[in-house]
Amino acid sequence: MAYVAVAKAKYAKMAPRKTRLAADMIRGKDAGEARTILRFSKKKKAALLIMRVLDSAIANAQVKHPNIDVDHLYVSRIYVDKAPYLKRFRTAPRGRGMAILKRYCHITIELGEREEK
Repeated sequence: MAYVAVAKAKYAKMAPRKTRLAADMIRGKDAGEARTILRFSKKKKAALLIMRVLDSAIANAQVKHPNIDVDHLYVSRIYVDKAPYLKRFRTAPRGRGMAILKRYCHITIELGEREEK
């Protein structure tokens, strides 16, 4: 089935590998259940970023389809992509420089609507 609403967060200040751990917890869940899982997750910062994108997707669904029932929305797709990262250098022994990579990610959430049973 096609998605109902989409929300994206670009250049989120979090490593994609850490963010994917929180994203995997809510894949395929209902929107309300996903918010609860993220709220009580141990991955606090990643969960907060994903929760903001999820709230935006729910709001987008309500604007795009005013008569939609929010209780029937679920996370049909969620993925976290790698974004360009900042390169910084820290001095090391013998006049060398050690690279420090400040990683960023793009978060995308697509919500679908479940049919009533």
